Amino acid sequence: MTVDQATLSLAADSAASLVGRVWRPELEGPSVVRIAGDRVIDITATFPTMRDLCEVDDPARALRAAHGEDIGAVADLLGNAAPQHREAGRPWFLAPVDLQALKAAGVTFVVSMLERVIEERIRGDASAAESVRKRIVEAVGDDIRKLKPGSPEAAKLKAALIEAGAWSQYLEVGIGPDAEIFTKGQPMSAVGPQADIGVHPASTWNNPEPEVVLVISSSGRIVGATLGNDVNLRDVEGRSALLLGKAKDNNAACAIGPFIRLLDEGFGLDDIRGLELSLRVDGPEGFTLEGHSSMTQISRDPVDLAAQAINAHHPYPDGLILFLGTMFAPVKDRGETGRGFTHKSGDIVTIATPKLGALVNRVQATDKAEPWTFGVSALMRNLAARGVLKG
Repeated sequence: MTVDQATLSLAADSAASLVGRVWRPELEGPSVVRIAGDRVIDITATFPTMRDLCEVDDPARALRAAHGEDIGAVADLLGNAAPQHREAGRPWFLAPVDLQALKAAGVTFVVSMLERVIEERIRGDASAAESVRKRIVEAVGDDIRKLKPGSPEAAKLKAALIEAGAWSQYLEVGIGPDAEIFTKGQPMSAVGPQADIGVHPASTWNNPEPEVVLVISSSGRIVGATLGNDVNLRDVEGRSALLLGKAKDNNAACAIGPFIRLLDEGFGLDDIRGLELSLRVDGPEGFTLEGHSSMTQISRDPVDLAAQAINAHHPYPDGLILFLGTMFAPVKDRGETGRGFTHKSGDIVTIATPKLGALVNRVQATDKAEPWTFGVSALMRNLAARGVLKG
Protein backbone atom coordinates (compact mmCIF):
# COMPACT_ATOMS: atom_id res chain seq x y z
CA MET A 1 0.00 0.00 0.00
CA THR A 2 1.27 3.48 -0.84
CA VAL A 3 1.30 6.40 1.58
CA ASP A 4 -1.52 8.01 -0.41
CA GLN A 5 -3.65 4.89 0.04
CA ALA A 6 -2.83 4.85 3.75
CA THR A 7 -3.93 8.48 4.05
CA LEU A 8 -7.20 7.57 2.32
CA SER A 9 -7.77 4.96 5.01
CA LEU A 10 -7.62 7.64 7.71
CA ALA A 11 -10.35 10.13 8.53
CA ALA A 12 -9.68 13.49 6.84
CA ASP A 13 -9.84 15.27 10.21
CA SER A 14 -6.40 15.04 11.86
CA ALA A 15 -8.04 15.59 15.27
CA ALA A 16 -10.27 12.50 14.92
CA SER A 17 -10.23 10.07 17.85
CA LEU A 18 -9.31 6.87 16.00
CA VAL A 19 -8.82 3.45 17.55
CA GLY A 20 -8.20 0.06 15.96
CA ARG A 21 -6.86 -3.43 16.49
CA VAL A 22 -3.64 -5.00 15.29
CA TRP A 23 -2.34 -8.57 15.10
CA ARG A 24 1.10 -8.79 16.74
CA PRO A 25 2.85 -11.98 15.58
CA GLU A 26 5.46 -11.88 18.32
CA LEU A 27 2.66 -11.92 20.92
CA GLU A 28 0.57 -14.42 18.93
CA GLY A 29 -2.48 -12.25 19.49
CA PRO A 30 -4.24 -8.91 18.94
CA SER A 31 -3.70 -5.49 20.51
CA VAL A 32 -5.89 -2.42 20.84
CA VAL A 33 -4.16 0.56 19.25
CA ARG A 34 -4.51 4.34 19.18
CA ILE A 35 -3.88 6.16 15.91
CA ALA A 36 -1.63 9.14 16.66
CA GLY A 37 -1.03 10.99 13.40
CA ASP A 38 0.63 8.42 11.17
CA ARG A 39 1.79 6.25 14.08
CA VAL A 40 0.21 3.21 15.74
CA ILE A 41 0.35 3.09 19.54
CA ASP A 42 -0.37 -0.16 21.43
CA ILE A 43 -2.62 0.66 24.43
CA THR A 44 -3.51 -2.92 25.38
CA ALA A 45 -1.95 -2.51 28.84
CA THR A 46 -4.69 0.07 29.57
CA PHE A 47 -7.51 -1.43 27.48
CA PRO A 48 -7.05 -5.17 26.84
CA THR A 49 -10.10 -5.27 24.56
CA MET A 50 -12.00 -2.79 22.43
CA ARG A 51 -15.01 -3.65 24.54
CA ASP A 52 -13.18 -2.31 27.63
CA LEU A 53 -12.53 1.06 25.98
CA CYS A 54 -16.11 1.39 24.73
CA GLU A 55 -17.52 0.78 28.22
CA VAL A 56 -15.82 3.75 29.96
CA ASP A 57 -17.75 6.98 30.52
CA ASP A 58 -15.86 8.98 27.88
CA PRO A 59 -14.04 6.67 25.46
CA ALA A 60 -12.53 9.48 23.38
CA ARG A 61 -11.04 11.21 26.43
CA ALA A 62 -9.76 7.89 27.76
CA LEU A 63 -8.20 7.12 24.39
CA ARG A 64 -6.32 10.41 24.28
CA ALA A 65 -4.96 9.76 27.78
CA ALA A 66 -3.77 6.23 27.02
CA HIS A 67 -0.05 5.75 26.40
CA GLY A 68 1.81 2.76 25.11
CA GLU A 69 4.33 1.30 22.71
CA ASP A 70 4.82 2.76 19.23
CA ILE A 71 4.65 -0.30 16.97
CA GLY A 72 5.01 1.34 13.57
CA ALA A 73 3.53 3.54 10.89
CA VAL A 74 -0.09 3.29 9.77
CA ALA A 75 1.02 2.85 6.14
CA ASP A 76 3.30 -0.06 7.02
CA LEU A 77 0.66 -1.95 9.01
CA LEU A 78 -2.02 -1.38 6.36
CA GLY A 79 0.39 -2.48 3.69
CA ASN A 80 0.95 -5.73 5.55
CA ALA A 81 -2.77 -6.49 6.03
CA ALA A 82 -3.49 -8.04 2.62
CA PRO A 83 -2.96 -11.80 3.04
CA GLN A 84 -1.48 -12.25 -0.43
CA HIS A 85 1.34 -9.79 0.38
CA ARG A 86 1.75 -10.29 4.12
CA GLU A 87 5.08 -10.73 5.89
CA ALA A 88 4.17 -13.09 8.71
CA GLY A 89 6.60 -11.59 11.24
CA ARG A 90 5.26 -8.03 10.96
CA PRO A 91 2.02 -6.66 12.52
CA TRP A 92 -1.13 -5.89 10.51
CA PHE A 93 -4.53 -4.32 11.10
CA LEU A 94 -7.59 -6.35 12.05
CA ALA A 95 -11.28 -5.45 12.29
CA PRO A 96 -11.51 -2.79 15.04
CA VAL A 97 -14.03 -4.72 17.18
CA ASP A 98 -13.69 -7.81 19.34
CA LEU A 99 -16.20 -8.96 21.97
CA GLN A 100 -19.13 -6.94 20.62
CA ALA A 101 -22.07 -8.75 19.02
CA LEU A 102 -22.20 -8.25 15.25
CA LYS A 103 -25.70 -7.06 14.37
CA ALA A 104 -27.24 -5.41 11.32
CA ALA A 105 -30.37 -3.46 10.45
CA GLY A 106 -31.93 -4.32 7.11
CA VAL A 107 -34.32 -2.57 4.74
CA THR A 108 -33.60 0.90 6.12
CA PHE A 109 -33.45 2.68 2.74
CA VAL A 110 -36.30 2.83 0.22
CA VAL A 111 -34.17 1.92 -2.80
CA SER A 112 -32.73 -1.22 -1.24
CA MET A 113 -36.13 -2.07 0.27
CA LEU A 114 -37.66 -2.22 -3.19
CA GLU A 115 -34.80 -4.44 -4.36
CA ARG A 116 -35.53 -6.85 -1.50
CA VAL A 117 -39.17 -6.96 -2.63
CA ILE A 118 -37.99 -7.76 -6.14
CA GLU A 119 -35.72 -10.56 -4.89
CA GLU A 120 -38.65 -12.05 -3.02
CA ARG A 121 -40.99 -11.93 -6.04
CA ILE A 122 -38.52 -13.53 -8.46
CA ARG A 123 -37.16 -16.07 -5.94
CA GLY A 124 -33.56 -15.07 -6.61
CA ASP A 125 -33.73 -15.32 -10.42
CA ALA A 126 -31.63 -12.36 -11.58
CA SER A 127 -32.82 -12.61 -15.20
CA ALA A 128 -36.37 -11.67 -14.17
CA ALA A 129 -35.42 -8.67 -12.06
CA GLU A 130 -35.88 -5.80 -14.52
CA SER A 131 -39.48 -6.51 -15.51
CA VAL A 132 -40.53 -7.08 -11.90
CA ARG A 133 -38.69 -3.91 -10.82
CA LYS A 134 -40.88 -1.85 -13.14
CA ARG A 135 -44.09 -3.42 -11.84
CA ILE A 136 -43.12 -2.94 -8.18
CA VAL A 137 -42.22 0.73 -8.66
CA GLU A 138 -45.53 1.30 -10.46
CA ALA A 139 -47.44 -0.35 -7.61
CA VAL A 140 -45.61 1.37 -4.75
CA GLY A 141 -44.64 4.70 -6.29
CA ASP A 142 -42.01 7.21 -5.21
CA ASP A 143 -44.16 8.71 -2.43
CA ILE A 144 -43.00 5.90 -0.16
CA ARG A 145 -39.72 7.80 0.27
CA LYS A 146 -41.58 10.42 2.31
CA LEU A 147 -43.19 7.97 4.71
CA LYS A 148 -42.07 7.66 8.31
CA PRO A 149 -41.99 3.98 9.33
CA GLY A 150 -44.74 3.15 11.80
CA SER A 151 -46.72 6.32 11.10
CA PRO A 152 -50.51 6.40 10.44
CA GLU A 153 -49.75 7.21 6.80
CA ALA A 154 -47.54 4.13 6.56
CA ALA A 155 -50.31 2.01 8.07
CA LYS A 156 -52.75 3.28 5.44
CA LEU A 157 -50.33 2.41 2.64
CA LYS A 158 -49.86 -1.04 4.13
CA ALA A 159 -53.61 -1.63 4.10
CA ALA A 160 -53.85 -0.46 0.49
CA LEU A 161 -51.00 -2.69 -0.64
CA ILE A 162 -52.49 -5.73 1.09
CA GLU A 163 -55.79 -5.10 -0.66
CA ALA A 164 -53.94 -4.77 -3.98
CA GLY A 165 -52.03 -8.01 -3.39
CA ALA A 166 -48.70 -6.16 -3.41
CA TRP A 167 -47.68 -6.52 0.23
CA SER A 168 -44.30 -8.00 1.17
CA GLN A 169 -42.46 -8.94 4.36
CA TYR A 170 -39.76 -6.46 3.28
CA LEU A 171 -42.30 -3.65 3.15
CA GLU A 172 -43.37 -4.68 6.66
CA VAL A 173 -39.93 -3.93 8.12
CA GLY A 174 -39.35 -1.04 5.72
CA ILE A 175 -42.39 1.05 6.66
CA GLY A 176 -43.85 -0.79 9.65
CA PRO A 177 -43.10 0.05 13.32
CA ASP A 178 -40.47 -2.67 13.85
CA ALA A 179 -37.04 -2.55 12.21
CA GLU A 180 -35.34 -5.66 10.90
CA ILE A 181 -32.41 -6.43 13.22
CA PHE A 182 -30.44 -9.59 12.48
CA THR A 183 -27.16 -11.24 13.44
CA LYS A 184 -24.49 -10.63 10.83
CA GLY A 185 -21.86 -12.85 12.43
CA GLN A 186 -20.33 -13.99 15.68
CA PRO A 187 -18.06 -11.86 17.89
CA MET A 188 -14.45 -11.94 16.62
CA SER A 189 -15.48 -13.19 13.15
CA ALA A 190 -15.22 -9.88 11.22
CA VAL A 191 -12.32 -9.16 8.88
CA GLY A 192 -10.56 -5.82 8.66
CA PRO A 193 -9.01 -3.47 6.09
CA GLN A 194 -7.19 -5.05 3.13
CA ALA A 195 -8.39 -8.54 4.14
CA ASP A 196 -10.21 -10.84 1.75
CA ILE A 197 -13.99 -10.57 2.05
CA GLY A 198 -15.90 -13.78 1.47
CA VAL A 199 -18.62 -14.46 -1.10
CA HIS A 200 -20.09 -17.96 -1.13
CA PRO A 201 -19.12 -19.64 -4.44
CA ALA A 202 -22.60 -21.15 -4.81
CA SER A 203 -24.08 -17.66 -5.22
CA THR A 204 -24.47 -16.28 -8.75
CA TRP A 205 -26.16 -12.97 -7.80
CA ASN A 206 -24.59 -10.95 -5.02
CA ASN A 207 -23.25 -7.51 -4.21
CA PRO A 208 -21.37 -5.42 -1.66
CA GLU A 209 -23.34 -3.34 0.83
CA PRO A 210 -21.48 -0.19 1.92
CA GLU A 211 -22.72 0.83 5.34
CA VAL A 212 -22.10 3.03 8.33
CA VAL A 213 -21.60 0.89 11.43
CA LEU A 214 -22.44 2.12 14.92
CA VAL A 215 -20.40 1.07 17.93
CA ILE A 216 -22.70 0.78 20.94
CA SER A 217 -21.87 0.15 24.60
CA SER A 218 -23.71 -2.29 26.85
CA SER A 219 -25.81 0.60 28.19
CA GLY A 220 -27.11 1.34 24.68
CA ARG A 221 -24.99 4.47 24.28
CA ILE A 222 -23.58 5.13 20.80
CA VAL A 223 -19.84 5.69 21.33
CA GLY A 224 -18.44 5.64 17.79
CA ALA A 225 -18.80 4.73 14.15
CA THR A 226 -16.88 2.94 11.43
CA LEU A 227 -17.43 1.52 7.95
CA GLY A 228 -18.68 -1.91 7.01
CA ASN A 229 -19.42 -4.18 4.08
CA ASP A 230 -22.46 -6.36 4.73
CA VAL A 231 -22.04 -8.66 1.72
CA ASN A 232 -25.39 -9.81 0.39
CA LEU A 233 -26.17 -13.01 -1.52
CA ARG A 234 -29.23 -11.78 -3.38
CA ASP A 235 -30.14 -15.13 -4.93
CA VAL A 236 -29.98 -16.96 -1.60
CA GLU A 237 -32.06 -14.46 0.39
CA GLY A 238 -34.41 -14.07 -2.57
CA ARG A 239 -35.30 -17.77 -2.48
CA SER A 240 -36.55 -17.35 1.09
CA ALA A 241 -36.12 -14.80 3.86
CA LEU A 242 -35.60 -17.78 6.17
CA LEU A 243 -32.24 -18.26 4.42
CA LEU A 244 -31.00 -14.90 5.72
CA GLY A 245 -28.46 -16.60 8.00
CA LYS A 246 -27.04 -18.57 5.08
CA ALA A 247 -26.93 -15.42 2.97
CA LYS A 248 -25.23 -13.27 5.60
CA ASP A 249 -23.20 -15.29 8.12
CA ASN A 250 -20.34 -16.87 6.18
CA ASN A 251 -16.58 -17.05 6.57
CA ALA A 252 -14.99 -13.61 6.04
CA ALA A 253 -18.31 -12.15 4.84
CA CYS A 254 -18.34 -9.28 7.36
CA ALA A 255 -15.75 -6.53 6.84
CA ILE A 256 -15.39 -3.65 9.32
CA GLY A 257 -12.89 -0.82 9.51
CA PRO A 258 -10.42 0.58 9.05
CA PHE A 259 -10.78 2.20 12.48
CA ILE A 260 -13.48 3.26 14.93
CA ARG A 261 -13.95 7.00 15.14
CA LEU A 262 -15.11 7.73 18.68
CA LEU A 263 -17.69 10.40 19.36
CA ASP A 264 -16.14 13.57 20.79
CA GLU A 265 -16.47 17.34 20.56
CA GLY A 266 -15.56 17.21 16.87
CA PHE A 267 -17.69 14.25 15.77
CA GLY A 268 -21.24 13.61 16.93
CA LEU A 269 -24.50 11.96 15.99
CA ASP A 270 -25.40 14.69 13.52
CA ASP A 271 -22.16 13.99 11.69
CA ILE A 272 -23.18 10.34 11.42
CA ARG A 273 -26.61 11.33 10.15
CA GLY A 274 -25.01 13.35 7.35
CA LEU A 275 -22.40 10.88 6.13
CA GLU A 276 -22.11 10.27 2.37
CA LEU A 277 -20.50 6.95 1.43
CA SER A 278 -18.89 6.22 -1.91
CA LEU A 279 -18.34 2.73 -3.28
CA ARG A 280 -16.12 1.50 -6.07
CA VAL A 281 -15.64 -2.02 -7.37
CA ASP A 282 -12.63 -2.70 -9.61
CA GLY A 283 -12.87 -6.09 -11.29
CA PRO A 284 -9.93 -8.20 -12.46
CA GLU A 285 -11.26 -8.03 -16.04
CA GLY A 286 -11.35 -4.20 -16.06
CA PHE A 287 -15.00 -3.84 -15.03
CA THR A 288 -15.75 -0.91 -12.72
CA LEU A 289 -18.82 -0.05 -10.71
CA GLU A 290 -19.38 3.11 -8.72
CA GLY A 291 -22.17 4.01 -6.35
CA HIS A 292 -23.01 5.82 -3.16
CA SER A 293 -25.14 5.63 -0.07
CA SER A 294 -26.36 8.72 1.76
CA MET A 295 -27.30 8.59 5.42
CA THR A 296 -29.62 11.55 4.78
CA GLN A 297 -31.92 9.11 2.93
CA ILE A 298 -32.24 6.57 5.75
CA SER A 299 -35.83 5.82 6.79
CA ARG A 300 -35.11 5.35 10.50
CA ASP A 301 -32.87 7.50 12.66
CA PRO A 302 -29.67 5.79 13.89
CA VAL A 303 -30.70 6.40 17.49
CA ASP A 304 -34.02 4.63 16.89
CA LEU A 305 -32.25 1.68 15.26
CA ALA A 306 -29.83 1.43 18.17
CA ALA A 307 -32.75 1.48 20.63
CA GLN A 308 -34.48 -1.32 18.73
CA ALA A 309 -31.27 -3.38 18.72
CA ILE A 310 -30.36 -3.09 22.42
CA ASN A 311 -32.87 -2.61 25.21
CA ALA A 312 -34.39 -4.40 28.21
CA HIS A 313 -35.52 -7.22 25.93
CA HIS A 314 -32.17 -7.54 24.10
CA PRO A 315 -29.23 -6.91 26.44
CA TYR A 316 -25.63 -7.20 25.27
CA PRO A 317 -23.18 -7.11 28.20
CA ASP A 318 -20.20 -6.63 25.87
CA GLY A 319 -21.97 -4.10 23.67
CA LEU A 320 -22.61 -4.48 19.95
CA ILE A 321 -21.89 -3.03 16.57
CA LEU A 322 -24.82 -2.26 14.29
CA PHE A 323 -24.73 -2.01 10.50
CA LEU A 324 -27.25 0.69 9.56
CA GLY A 325 -28.21 -0.58 6.12
CA THR A 326 -27.54 0.76 2.64
CA MET A 327 -29.33 2.45 -0.23
CA PHE A 328 -26.87 0.82 -2.66
CA ALA A 329 -28.46 -1.89 -4.81
CA PRO A 330 -26.54 -2.17 -8.10
CA VAL A 331 -28.43 -2.93 -11.29
CA LYS A 332 -25.60 -2.29 -13.79
CA ASP A 333 -25.10 -5.35 -15.96
CA ARG A 334 -21.83 -7.22 -15.69
CA GLY A 335 -21.89 -9.50 -18.66
CA GLU A 336 -25.26 -10.85 -19.76
CA THR A 337 -27.86 -8.14 -20.37
CA GLY A 338 -30.56 -8.00 -17.73
CA ARG A 339 -28.73 -10.02 -15.07
CA GLY A 340 -27.33 -7.01 -13.23
CA PHE A 341 -24.19 -7.00 -11.11
CA THR A 342 -22.55 -9.86 -9.28
CA HIS A 343 -19.09 -10.24 -7.76
CA LYS A 344 -16.10 -12.06 -9.20
CA SER A 345 -13.13 -13.31 -7.19
CA GLY A 346 -10.45 -10.66 -7.28
CA ASP A 347 -12.81 -7.68 -7.15
CA ILE A 348 -11.37 -4.80 -5.12
CA VAL A 349 -14.11 -3.09 -3.12
CA THR A 350 -13.48 0.39 -1.70
CA ILE A 351 -15.97 2.01 0.68
CA ALA A 352 -15.05 5.54 1.75
CA THR A 353 -16.22 8.71 3.41
CA PRO A 354 -13.96 11.58 4.53
CA LYS A 355 -14.91 11.47 8.21
CA LEU A 356 -14.31 7.72 8.59
CA GLY A 357 -11.64 6.97 5.99
CA ALA A 358 -11.70 4.04 3.57
CA LEU A 359 -12.33 0.31 3.93
CA VAL A 360 -10.70 -1.69 1.13
CA ASN A 361 -11.14 -5.44 0.65
CA ARG A 362 -10.55 -8.06 -2.04
CA VAL A 363 -13.36 -10.48 -2.89
CA GLN A 364 -12.58 -14.15 -2.45
CA ALA A 365 -14.65 -17.34 -2.19
CA THR A 366 -15.60 -18.05 1.40
CA ASP A 367 -13.74 -21.37 1.40
CA LYS A 368 -10.63 -19.73 -0.07
CA ALA A 369 -10.49 -16.75 2.30
CA GLU A 370 -8.50 -17.10 5.51
CA PRO A 371 -10.52 -19.30 7.88
CA TRP A 372 -11.72 -17.82 11.16
CA THR A 373 -9.86 -19.70 13.91
CA PHE A 374 -9.13 -17.11 16.64
CA GLY A 375 -12.27 -16.77 18.75
CA VAL A 376 -13.19 -15.42 22.17
CA SER A 377 -11.63 -18.28 24.14
CA ALA A 378 -8.34 -17.87 22.24
CA LEU A 379 -8.40 -14.12 22.94
CA MET A 380 -8.93 -14.60 26.66
CA ARG A 381 -6.13 -17.17 26.93
CA ASN A 382 -3.77 -14.95 24.96
CA LEU A 383 -4.46 -11.83 27.04
CA ALA A 384 -4.12 -13.83 30.26
CA ALA A 385 -0.74 -15.18 29.15
CA ARG A 386 0.38 -11.60 28.39
CA GLY A 387 -0.68 -10.50 31.89
CA VAL A 388 -2.90 -7.63 30.74
CA LEU A 389 -6.27 -8.82 32.01
CA LYS A 390 -7.52 -6.89 35.02
CA GLY A 391 -9.79 -8.17 37.77
